[in-house]
Amino acid sequence: MKLQSDKAMSTEDKILDAALDVVQEHTISGTRIHLVAQYAGLFQSNIHYYFKSKRDLLLAVLHRLQQRCLDIRAELREQADAELDAQLDIFFEQKKQFILYETKYDYAEIDFWTQTHLDEEIRERFAVSFRQWREEISRVIARYAPQVSQHRRRFLSVLMVSMMEGATLQYLVDEDAFALDDYFEQCKQLVLGQLRQKN
Repeated sequence: MKLQSDKAMSTEDKILDAALDVVQEHTISGTRIHLVAQYAGLFQSNIHYYFKSKRDLLLAVLHRLQQRCLDIRAELREQADAELDAQLDIFFEQKKQFILYETKYDYAEIDFWTQTHLDEEIRERFAVSFRQWREEISRVIARYAPQVSQHRRRFLSVLMVSMMEGATLQYLVDEDAFALDDYFEQCKQLVLGQLRQKN
């Protein structure tokens, strides 16, 4: 299920969308402002009006990528039943949507991740984003499985993030390696099995 916004695209959104396309096709190191302008159907001066440098543009792309994850999960949360099984599905469904329908976000995330050893600000943004992701999972477990210890909640949140990121890395390289629906269902069952164990 692909979730789409009905909002008209602003010039800034067009630029960010084009930048994501450029990153997917040319990588971060190959991204150039003139390419972003070309993909967006704008003049290069339009890009510089919103973003003073390539770095400013890329940081905005990273923010958009991370915000898109949150937005999708918020949309899915509105439709989900208030039970643990359905609440865990929110996380796996968001990742599945990225992999299948919004692939440029996943490619960009991987490319940005490789920049974390070169750029301290990107590294910190990733650290914060991953920490918030784990905390969000932990809160869901605490709410729907209050008997689970804080230690186990933390462990399972790390495990779930690894499962989701692992799916991205494997599936984008070889789509025939496994069926995503089956993979994420098995991930969920493994987590549920862990939640049923005594602390």
